[in-house]
Amino acid sequence: MKLLVLNGPNLNFIGIREPEIYGKETYNDLCDYIKKYAEANNIEIEIKQSNHEGYLVDFIHQAYFDKVDGIIINPGAYTHTSIALLDAIKSVNIKTIEVHLSDVTKREDFRQVSYLRSACVKSIMGKGFLGYTEAIDYFLNK
Repeated sequence: MKLLVLNGPNLNFIGIREPEIYGKETYNDLCDYIKKYAEANNIEIEIKQSNHEGYLVDFIHQAYFDKVDGIIINPGAYTHTSIALLDAIKSVNIKTIEVHLSDVTKREDFRQVSYLRSACVKSIMGKGFLGYTEAIDYFLNK
């Protein structure tokens, strides 16, 4: 199994940015956590992060050519603004799970809207790093 994990804007600053919301563990800690879990489950995993919407679209498109089995995406603030990411997910026809470290349903009103959710097979929020492993488990058990 081959999975792509995409992280959007500002996720490279977890552990620094609003630790009361996102925790004190760093982005490198998150990547190490995901890689160890994937390795323990014999999954080939690629993790990418960008603060630029177009790069995230390009990564999603490349997943089609790389024959990725699933995408796990934490689109960050693009969750609430990006029709381009929605269209990219729809265009590649790869099962995608939306993950958020915090529970966006308990945050500001503008965070209640997800443009991507309708194209995703599952949405996981408010579980911190565990949300990523829950997403991996979904693909393992599908």
